[in-house]
Amino acid sequence: MLRTEPIDKWVRGRLAGEVVVESREPLLVWQGRFPPVYAFRRDEVADGVLAPTDPPVREGFSFFAPQVAVAQWYDVAAGGRVLPAAAWTLDDEAVADRVVLTWEPGLLEWTEEDEPVTGHPRDPHKRVEAIASSRRVEVAVDGVTLATSDRPVLLFETDLPTRFYLPREDVRLDLLEPTDNVSFCPYKGRTDDYWTWPGPPALANVAWSYHSPAPAVGAVAGRVAFYNELVDLTVDGVRLERPESVFSSPEQRPGSDA
Repeated sequence: MLRTEPIDKWVRGRLAGEVVVESREPLLVWQGRFPPVYAFRRDEVADGVLAPTDPPVREGFSFFAPQVAVAQWYDVAAGGRVLPAAAWTLDDEAVADRVVLTWEPGLLEWTEEDEPVTGHPRDPHKRVEAIASSRRVEVAVDGVTLATSDRPVLLFETDLPTRFYLPREDVRLDLLEPTDNVSFCPYKGRTDDYWTWPGPPALANVAWSYHSPAPAVGAVAGRVAFYNELVDLTVDGVRLERPESVFSSPEQRPGSDA
């Protein structure tokens, strides 16, 4: 069953620099436990952009694909580019007259008001807050200390463990291996740097950093955070239990093959 909610954000999607969809009253749609998507009225999609197409052939799970049955697929075309099966209508009466366009990174460019957003629309019921702190934070793996700091920035995000963003000079980056992984978050922006703990056993992309995060969490810029789910965290002398979250599953961690 879908859950829907109207919202009054000015939302635009662009392909090859051309606006292909624009709305000041898009409809947010939740497909079960997944983050929301926008469903647009047909008159909010530019003329000539959508062309009906056959269902795509996909193997395995895709976070960016529809998570419920699809009534019709569409190619999206503009500016001399065609994105195959990049839009769809969901097979549900609540949104039967609306169309969803893909948020997969690297395809359409999305803005909410005038701020770029990637990955998926921002959930109005999700809180993200970055606060400077003087807590004493220690990060270790298998008894090896990877970071010690008394000047973290704590990032609070709904449904996720508190993340501790530490100054780079307080992290033993010499013990970690940089990777070329990148990821995208609608609330924090583009993750530019990742590091792997070489082990054994290796922890792929266990730490990350944002060079230019979204303005709302600008305090984490350049700092390094670790997956609480994978490392041993001690805060003010108290060892924290490893939390369970969506990122406890390897397939949910960006770039993880472990």
